Amino acid sequence: MPDMEESTQPKPADPELPNGAGDQVLVRSEPPKGAGTNADGWRPYTMGELLGEAAAAGRSDFAIDGNGAGSATPERSSQDSLQLSSHHDVAMDLINSVTGVDEEGRSRQRILTFAAKRYISAIERNPEDPDAYYNWALVLQESADNVDPNSDSSKDSLLEEACKKYAEATRLCPTLYDAYYNWAIAIADRAKMRGRTKEAEELWQQAIRNYDKAVQLSWNSPQALNNWGLGLQELSAIVPAKDKQTIIKTAISKFRSAIQLQFDFHRAIYNLGTVLYGLAEDTSRSGGADTSPNDLYSQSAIYVAAAHALKPNYSVYRSALRLVRSMLPLPYLKVGYLTAPPADDPIAPHKHWERSQFILNHMELQQVNDSESAPVKANALVEKAKRFIKVDVADIVSVSTCSDLTLPPGAGLCINTTHGPVFLVADTWESLDGWLDAIRLVYTIFARGKTDVLAGIITG
Repeated sequence: MPDMEESTQPKPADPELPNGAGDQVLVRSEPPKGAGTNADGWRPYTMGELLGEAAAAGRSDFAIDGNGAGSATPERSSQDSLQLSSHHDVAMDLINSVTGVDEEGRSRQRILTFAAKRYISAIERNPEDPDAYYNWALVLQESADNVDPNSDSSKDSLLEEACKKYAEATRLCPTLYDAYYNWAIAIADRAKMRGRTKEAEELWQQAIRNYDKAVQLSWNSPQALNNWGLGLQELSAIVPAKDKQTIIKTAISKFRSAIQLQFDFHRAIYNLGTVLYGLAEDTSRSGGADTSPNDLYSQSAIYVAAAHALKPNYSVYRSALRLVRSMLPLPYLKVGYLTAPPADDPIAPHKHWERSQFILNHMELQQVNDSESAPVKANALVEKAKRFIKVDVADIVSVSTCSDLTLPPGAGLCINTTHGPVFLVADTWESLDGWLDAIRLVYTIFARGKTDVLAGIITG
């Protein structure tokens, strides 16, 4: 829906499952649709506000007869007899054809019908009013969600009309972020009806362009970035194989950008897990990726585990976790290599920095050995290993990339703590992204009071 209600029906993906996975699949999680504030600080109605205003106005201006049909009061009879253009008639005919599937739906549709008439009247008075076109598009989009599920043709026509209104709104007001955002959602809904066809591919490309425009107008919109990633993920399932890897990598970057804007955005966190899982499946079948399938599966599991820790009651996340939990380096969340200085000399010359193994769990990031010759194999070995650098999650203030020239070559990582900064260097920038996300997620889970859930995942 175009308002700010959360979607409770995520779109299922169809990755091939590893042996022993049963019938479980990872599914994507879609964020709520809604309006925010555009680049100029102007905010149009959300769908909830629109319905509220229409309902309030309807109590004085709009009477409902015993058959549930709307009839104007004598004071407004001239408005009901307004001669609409043929273009307006098409949209109104579509809205009038929607009856709703239950009494709540029928009541909601009566309000939407009344709201549509108000916005048509506003456009008749001022054809250059972007607000009226935008809100009329919202009414059409909301009406499409109110259509009987067995009537796809009517829903598609309503969404098509909504897209036309969004196009006009953005023509009149090119900086209207909300119109581009909800327009993209309407196009995406039309694409979903068409499966994996050429027409669907073209619609997904249109939706992606509109999300791109929305992000240009409002760069700090994690939901637009997440939806952009979802659109790319859907597109990757349709395009030729030679184009798929590039699109998937772009989708990963969009989900990651959304998380960087909102560390606890569980939908983007989970969606990043699903796209990495799909990439792992593709890589295991065809090879050719820079990262091994096992590493990709492990990365995927980190994001799914984090999403579940943030929202443990979401059944979709719980089911996905059962599928991927064994892919974690249990009893840890992440294990890998970083180049580190001696613990007692953080500004030591480069020649004294060593590449060594680090582990991350729900409580701390710690160095567990002083060379690559003794990788972590089991908990007992870790306990016996000499510890050097240790960062308690509770002490973390921020985590960021670092390009300080005093660091050894590589991808610099700075962990600011209450005791001062800790500098480390990852092997590659791609590896650094994984460490940044994992540490931030563990800290975010701690800050949200969900550490016990994460502990149960990796130690239970």
